[in-house]
Parts: sequence; structure tokens; C-alpha cells
Amino acid sequence: MPSKITLGYKAMLEAANAVVKSLTPDEAITLQKREDVVFVDLRDPRELTREGKIPGAFHCTRGMLEFWIDPESPYAKPIFQEDKTFVFYCASGWRSALSARTAQEMGLGPVAHVTGGFTAWRAAGGEVEKVESRG
Repeated sequence: MPSKITLGYKAMLEAANAVVKSLTPDEAITLQKREDVVFVDLRDPRELTREGKIPGAFHCTRGMLEFWIDPESPYAKPIFQEDKTFVFYCASGWRSALSARTAQEMGLGPVAHVTGGFTAWRAAGGEVEKVESRG
């Protein structure tokens, strides 16, 4: 008998969006060049190569987020130990909402995410930086 999913992605997104600050693309664009803000790109490397990224964004695939945030992890990244605001984004705002909630629950803060993700950022006229394939 197949598993019965008791908590779907829609409910998870609703819960995340209820506790995480959501930024419109225009609000996020105004924060882009601030020294006290780090944009965190959660997308797959293929997405970055294909579509580019927000200039200066730190790339952290969704699968490594918890390990890179936790200073006790052997994979911890120093950027997450800085006194900054972390703005998460993905392609459409789903992964970033869930990631921002996880980061917030872990104690990272302040955090926010971009509603509509990179797709909305680009549509709003946000800057895009080309990313070369590491292939």
C-alpha cells in the first residue's frame, strides 16, 4: 500500500510564509548592493549556468543548507556566521520559503526570501550575472 502523505507542500509553504519575511522583487532589488545583506541562491548549478544569478549572490544548493549553516558541521561555511541579513531565493520562491524557515528555525537571522524567486526578480528588472559552467 502506498504511503499516505499527511503534510503536503502547499501546507508546508503556507506555514513557512506565515513565519518568514517575504520580499517582493522590487524590495529585494533595493537591498542588492547593501553590505549587510547576503543573497543566497539555492538553485541547482544547472539553473545558474542556464539563467544566471543575482550579482554577488552566494550559491548554496538546497541539499547542503543545514550543513553549511551549522557551525558545528564539518561543512560549515563562514559566510553564515557573519552578522548579516540573509535573503534566500530559488526559481519561483518555493524552495526559498522552506529554506528561510529552516534557517530561521536553526537560529540564523535575520532571514527573508524573494517572493516569486529569480523568475520574478528578472521580470522586475533585477540585475543578472552570467555564470560559467564548471563542466
